[in-house]
Amino acid sequence: MLKVAKFGGSSMADARQFQKVKAIIEADKSRRVIVVSAAGKRFSDDHKLTDLLYLCYAHKKYGVSCDSVFGMIADRYRGICAELGLGLDIEAELCALREEIDSGISQDKLVSRGEYFSARLMADYLGYDFLDSELWLRFNFDGSIDRAQSYELLERLAGGRRVVIPGFYGAMPDGSIRVLTRGGSDVTGALCAAALDADVYENWTDVSGILMADPRIVDNPDTIERITYNELRELSYMGAQVLHEGTVFPVREKNIPLNIRNTNKPEHPGTLIMESFSDELFGERFITGIAGRRNFSIVNIAKTGMSSEVGSLRKILEVFEKHNICVEYTPSGIDSVSVVVSADKAKQALFSVVGEIQKAISPDSVQITEGISVIAAVGRRMAFKPGSSGRIFAALGANGINIRMISQGPEELNIIVGVNDADFEKTVQVLYDSFVK
Repeated sequence: MLKVAKFGGSSMADARQFQKVKAIIEADKSRRVIVVSAAGKRFSDDHKLTDLLYLCYAHKKYGVSCDSVFGMIADRYRGICAELGLGLDIEAELCALREEIDSGISQDKLVSRGEYFSARLMADYLGYDFLDSELWLRFNFDGSIDRAQSYELLERLAGGRRVVIPGFYGAMPDGSIRVLTRGGSDVTGALCAAALDADVYENWTDVSGILMADPRIVDNPDTIERITYNELRELSYMGAQVLHEGTVFPVREKNIPLNIRNTNKPEHPGTLIMESFSDELFGERFITGIAGRRNFSIVNIAKTGMSSEVGSLRKILEVFEKHNICVEYTPSGIDSVSVVVSADKAKQALFSVVGEIQKAISPDSVQITEGISVIAAVGRRMAFKPGSSGRIFAALGANGINIRMISQGPEELNIIVGVNDADFEKTVQVLYDSFVK
């Protein structure tokens, strides 16, 4: 059994968090490959180390002393090292970095040092080997990851060892350091899991998995215990704050379970993400999660006989494409079609679009409805629950919520409703209260 465990910035914030991480790792000997982020915030007004490193580079770039900023960075890692009684010569490491800064370090290398120092300290604390990501994570010249070469290198370097690996960065073909986008340590962890054919990829953070609804709307929403990758993608598209897209792809490709866990509540099982669950139990709850977005516009085009007029829908969609407007949904009737678009992206061209549609198909009417929110109830069990749509519509109707648009995909993975923006929070709350509580 091999588990790759990635610990985020909040898990690496100070010595106390390091102690929690060590306890988690020692509780399961299969956690042999550890990926870490740079130290995050210790409290609400604190600074993330990566932000300070970016600030440090900006100071040097514009000829301003970075002494105070560098001092904050150094003090954080000195404090962790001293409090844990580590043997790492942190002063020598910090001095070497300061010399590089003064001689002209690249931005990518400088900001990658947050993860580098976290990994050096954690490796020392655990008694694991430190494995630098620049030795195995390879980028192509266009900035994409060379997964074949990276996987081969990591398998050779980490196979059979207990290692701590810094997230967020790798090396270009010329050997220079390149960083991933924010959230890149999650991607590093997923690549490690895929390269080593791990049995589980654990992503440890400061929340106990993915929540069933936005906690800013629903008080203390339940955690999603199990979710498929398809459901996760649906919720992410609808606005739920979930995982970096790059985190999902490498492990999904190899069908490696992804477990989101909470460093501060290690006893909580978190959320397990897999391609499918063969032992599914079909209880009363058929909704996995609820998510939504505000501020859409609906363009409703009506024309008698539209359904029998070949090419009418294509002509309509071509007008939106011409103006580079993404069409989100197209619910339709016999003599009408509604085109749902993001109001922010369409507002500059919407009236031009209406004019061109009138020229293209000569509709009986074109109406624009603005101020629409789109909310999705997502759940793989919907296909096995007759009357799912009716139950949702009945619940919203009983609470005085007017449904302006309805859409359901052929896979029956979600039911999407459009409501007035003013009813957004109420709709999410009603769906949660009706089908989760």
